[in-house]
Amino acid sequence: MIAESTAAAVHLRALDPFDFLERAAFVYPEKVAVIDGDARRTYPQFLERVNRLAAALQAMGIRDGERVAVIAPNTSMVLEATYAAPRANGILVALNTRLAPDEIDYILGHCGASLLLYDYEMDGLVARLTGAIPRIRVAPAREPPQDGAFDYERVLAAADPAALVPRAVAEDDTISINYTSGTTGKPKGVMYTFRGAYLNALAEIFHANLRPESIYLWTLPMFHCNGWCFPWAVTAAGATHVCLRKVDAVGINHGVGVEGVTHFCAAPTVLIGLVNHPDTVPFPHRVVVTTAGAPPAPATIAQMEALGAELHHVYGLTEVYGPITESSWHSPQWDGFPAAERARLRSRQGVPMVTLGPRDVHIVNAELEDVPWDGATQGEIVMRGNNVMKGYYGDPAATEKAFEGGWFHSGDIAVRHQDGYIEIVDRAKDVIISGGENISTQQVEKVLLEHDAVLECAVVAVPDEKWGEVAKAFVTLKPGRTLAADELRAFARERIAAFKVPKTVEFSELPKTSTGKIQKYVLREREWKGREKRVN
Repeated sequence: MIAESTAAAVHLRALDPFDFLERAAFVYPEKVAVIDGDARRTYPQFLERVNRLAAALQAMGIRDGERVAVIAPNTSMVLEATYAAPRANGILVALNTRLAPDEIDYILGHCGASLLLYDYEMDGLVARLTGAIPRIRVAPAREPPQDGAFDYERVLAAADPAALVPRAVAEDDTISINYTSGTTGKPKGVMYTFRGAYLNALAEIFHANLRPESIYLWTLPMFHCNGWCFPWAVTAAGATHVCLRKVDAVGINHGVGVEGVTHFCAAPTVLIGLVNHPDTVPFPHRVVVTTAGAPPAPATIAQMEALGAELHHVYGLTEVYGPITESSWHSPQWDGFPAAERARLRSRQGVPMVTLGPRDVHIVNAELEDVPWDGATQGEIVMRGNNVMKGYYGDPAATEKAFEGGWFHSGDIAVRHQDGYIEIVDRAKDVIISGGENISTQQVEKVLLEHDAVLECAVVAVPDEKWGEVAKAFVTLKPGRTLAADELRAFARERIAAFKVPKTVEFSELPKTSTGKIQKYVLREREWKGREKRVN
């Protein structure tokens, strides 16, 4: 007999991404949901493992929004934790595997993580962490359990799904916290809600054209904005996840040629590596490739199209669940344009995605007034709506500043064309985006200044053919001191993630204002001279 319900409950149901998994298990009971190496699991098996993990988390004390941290490559464990942590009434905190131990320690302490799930590939990193919280380790069956950590598969086997106490979901509750480098050096915890995650997942389905027959390859790190919400989107579509531990051209070619992959996401640098790999051959079928992090170069676009890819260019930030705009394609009107013109159109950041209104993304001046749609007048991209973060965890001051005037301020400088499409031309925030990773210049500068030979320094973005842009340090040494560039870079590498270490170091006097303030824009202009844009 169907239970009675209140009148209000008849027309309202809280948006919860866990529903995607339950529905997929119900509709596609024989469908392979997850491929992870030799493991192939159906949707009911995927659901069973999620419920077991959620029950285990509750048995270990996870309650009322406690944070569950995860650090691992793109494996099925991360997919399972994405659903299980909120299912257990916890909050997922997926950590960037490329961060240094001190950075991981800071995040674990800042979010107050109660538990850490990690992959055996992270043993060296985890061993250097100073925090003392319970740990669950995933490793191949042939490896013995590690001292001090619970074994993941044994934890799942011992769990009792019947003991799981599911939460009553409120849409505005926090489902995950994603840490971004920000602009002040200290990472900020971006809070995603159940509602935002649900809606962004639906947007990804629409814009990537995911279908039940789709096969999605995990080239995009799941720790980046919860994989741009694709862990929820692929499941909602009833498609298949293909996990990929190491992201390279070999893995992508195998995924497309052997597993029949139809979709993947990647920063332009991954695409450059793919198209230039000697073993890359034209795809045997159409592959939808979603790219972001930097505008894809016209040559890369042409090369990907020659492989048989349908390239989708999106734009966003951690604070907006990953993509928030797409350079939506007008077919058949634009299909016959010359290659250079097609590439120019695709490289723009585009228009709001389907779960936002057309007026939820603006280009504004300092008075929050819209700039003319002339493709020339510059302003800052501001956003609001369903897919803007709830705020920064534990940092109301930063949240208030980011939401000044009732909009989220991206820090990206753009123009708006006559057709309404936006295009980024510069970056106001003091941050470098290298190969899709955020680098806070202030954080790097603080580390370099710790060296006792460094008097002062400035770090700016410079163009790079492979990574789009990289960090370059301009350093003034203390009188009488000498220091080699490689020595300073090695010093930095011991303290921050390798991708944040300046690729080049130039020793020189720094340009300054009359009051002594370093003029970083002078350095940037010099490095980007001759280029139309100040982002790459």
